Amino acid sequence: MFTGIVKGAARIREVLRQKGLYTLVLDFPEGFDAGIETGASVAVDGVCLTVTRHAPGWAAFDVMQESLARTTLIDVQAGSHVNVERAAHDGAEIGGHPLSGHVDCTATIIGIDTPENNCVFTLQLPSEWARYVFAKGYIAVNGCSLTVSNMDRVRNSFAVWFIPETLRVTTFGNKQVGDTVNVEIERATQVTVDTIRGYLEERLGPLLPRLEALLGETTGSLEQQLTAAALPLTKPTKQD
Repeated sequence: MFTGIVKGAARIREVLRQKGLYTLVLDFPEGFDAGIETGASVAVDGVCLTVTRHAPGWAAFDVMQESLARTTLIDVQAGSHVNVERAAHDGAEIGGHPLSGHVDCTATIIGIDTPENNCVFTLQLPSEWARYVFAKGYIAVNGCSLTVSNMDRVRNSFAVWFIPETLRVTTFGNKQVGDTVNVEIERATQVTVDTIRGYLEERLGPLLPRLEALLGETTGSLEQQLTAAALPLTKPTKQD
């Protein structure tokens, strides 16, 4: 498990590409790898990877086909940087929110605004994942635990804010419009939304599309109502 509080950025020293498998060699920030062992878990841009080889200051990780297909790691290049976080120990403070390191999808940065001493990213999600994102809820972007400031259900886009310290510690300060990032949704929210939707589908059957149309004309879409129901079950987070 991870907390979503990124501890620094690692430099990709080497990318060894084989069919269906990449091996990444990362140079860590000073002190990051203290006590690290083969088999340890590290979140790399939000993707949980296992240390296969290591020496002071660096470690190697294998990335399997499933992770390559689902995440931005398929496009990484030597010399670039990635966010890194060590796995949480028992009793560790959860400064963000619990993360598995199992990325759900990628999102595209469609806007970057820089109000004074702040930075705001607007990101667009695949529609099938947008239903789990709502204002003031949790989300993890490239391994960082963040709060969604607003959600646009027409564009399937959401916004997150960064303070200068987060930009300094992570790779977000170098991101540009058009870049893609890894997204892990908050699991409790997903379970709540899917459970409520499943219950409604079971109870209403063919009437559900009519309910959705009615809500869209009056109080908002069904997805908005489901996420509103999920909101009291979570509490705001973290690294922003």
